[in-house]
Amino acid sequence: MTLRMDHAVTSGTFSLDGQTFEVDNNAWVVGDDSECVVLDAPHDVGAIQKLIGDRKVRAVLCTHAHDDHVRRAPELADAVGAPIHLHPDDLVLWNMTHPDREPDRQLADGEVIEVGGGELHVLHTPGHAPGAVCFYAPAEGAVFTGDTLFAGGPGATGRSYSDFGVITASIRDRLLPLPPETQVHPGHGESTTIGDVRPQFDEWVARGH
Repeated sequence: MTLRMDHAVTSGTFSLDGQTFEVDNNAWVVGDDSECVVLDAPHDVGAIQKLIGDRKVRAVLCTHAHDDHVRRAPELADAVGAPIHLHPDDLVLWNMTHPDREPDRQLADGEVIEVGGGELHVLHTPGHAPGAVCFYAPAEGAVFTGDTLFAGGPGATGRSYSDFGVITASIRDRLLPLPPETQVHPGHGESTTIGDVRPQFDEWVARGH
């Protein structure tokens, strides 16, 4: 069965290290016609609920805990009656935005999340954030990379709790081995494929971004 993948772009801000930026975030809802999971909960709960429709939400899955990806997670989770899943290494970032609300469950590398007759495999890909993860749907040939990998290169590593060497190792070891036709759906911007980004990797590493 092919998973249904619905997408919207939401606009808001990202704040860290005393600076704030305007950003557009991708919101993804993955499942079938009766149930789904939400990947990240950025700026607009209403836009995400339109993607959900009348489906049962099994979980709100966080690719990482920067505020532009989790700001609406508690509000959305409460509205749809779903647990929030986050990798424990990102609690330090989560607590900056939601000091009075803990995630409900911990994501683990290698975990398989079943929804809508399909599977999402959790890949721990630190570097942009210590608890960053990607969600790989092998049957659909798609990977949701959050801010780990974009069409133009690795996610940013110039702020607290990030590391360029770690993110490039994550991309090299966890993402580039995926089949070249795998669709890469990032947290911001346009989608690409593993085959398109693989030839650029050495250049990204050489120039340090």
